[in-house]
Amino acid sequence: MDSVSVREREMLEVIGKQRIKPLKILHIGKYFPPYAGGMETYLRDLMAAQIRQGLEPGALVHQSQISLNSASETYQSGEQQLPVTRAAVWARLLFTPISPTFPRLLSKMIKRDKPDLLHLHMPNVSAFCALFLPSARKIPWVIHWHADVLASTHSSGLRTFYRLYRPFESALLKRSAKIIATSPPYLDSSEPLRPFKDKCEVVPLGLDPSKLVNALAASDHRESDTLRVLAIGRLTYYKGFEYLIRAIAQSEGIELHLVGTGELDNTLRKLAAELDASSKITFYGKLPDDALAAQFHACDCLCLPSIERTEAFGMVLLEAMSLGKAAIVTKIPGAGMKWVVKHGNTGLHVNPESTAELTQSLHNFRDNRDIMHLFGKFAQQRFETDFHIETSAKNIADMYRRLMNTDTVDQPIS
Repeated sequence: MDSVSVREREMLEVIGKQRIKPLKILHIGKYFPPYAGGMETYLRDLMAAQIRQGLEPGALVHQSQISLNSASETYQSGEQQLPVTRAAVWARLLFTPISPTFPRLLSKMIKRDKPDLLHLHMPNVSAFCALFLPSARKIPWVIHWHADVLASTHSSGLRTFYRLYRPFESALLKRSAKIIATSPPYLDSSEPLRPFKDKCEVVPLGLDPSKLVNALAASDHRESDTLRVLAIGRLTYYKGFEYLIRAIAQSEGIELHLVGTGELDNTLRKLAAELDASSKITFYGKLPDDALAAQFHACDCLCLPSIERTEAFGMVLLEAMSLGKAAIVTKIPGAGMKWVVKHGNTGLHVNPESTAELTQSLHNFRDNRDIMHLFGKFAQQRFETDFHIETSAKNIADMYRRLMNTDTVDQPIS
């Protein structure tokens, strides 16, 4: 009798350990903070939320600068410690990191960590190495589709690149178990995802707002008759900042605070000078997190004037929404921005490449502050309901659970 009881207790202990075993996730990303980017911010916040929800994530990404050395670290995000390996980058071609060591590192991490799932954040050329690694092919893949790689009308190099990229992209999508799209419009309009819609699910991106909230004391927010407009992003062609600068140039009582670096930095500064608008526009370059958060607090509204679907979602919109700021965005067909920002409710829509419409919308906010603040209030409510990182992480954990047909992530590990 006693021996049976002992066996029963042992079996219960085994079952108990199996039920609380955390699901191990290996994220394959492009870069990681402190590199500034929407995908990178989301990956950091997602991993921290996954730890809070009882999962065990890790990440393999690239060094953000040219380097012959790979490195592993524990990245501190609030109270969470995130294991991150950064692969050496030997060169960069058309915004693409070239990392010959990436396949070896992926194989090593799979063997060492024994992840239950690979979570591939696309676009990312290095993720294609999973197609050729037997150890990777034995693990289910979830593909997070942040954006299409567009055969851009603005870049012949990107058009040529995509012809080479497309077959590997299709093979990766075919091999995946699940595909996450970030908004219904983007899923509906994505050409690469069309053949695989049966395994696609929409999970909106999310954000941890605590880092912005904690920066309130550092902001220089003050009441003013001048409308303070914030714009953030890489200074490159698809962001459409030239149209915003032209709109500011022909507006009174409006100032622009532009944060970011990129190949068009000098061109945009020169344009502002030519339009005699330099006194209305402040170029900040790259800002540290606390200074950037202070800019969000200090602004009256955000403007994202992008001109093509390369701007798939717009993480800066969530940052603004979390602080109750209304936004002006372009209504690019198939992009997620016009879905994130609801016209006449949480912000305003304008046509891409339209200086006239940008000007009119800016004037509407300048002359109707009460309406702008009401839009900001609605934006904050929508953020809490739809775009908090805990919501996004929970939806993804539910997907993992269905995919693995397991309840091992039911309870967080204390």
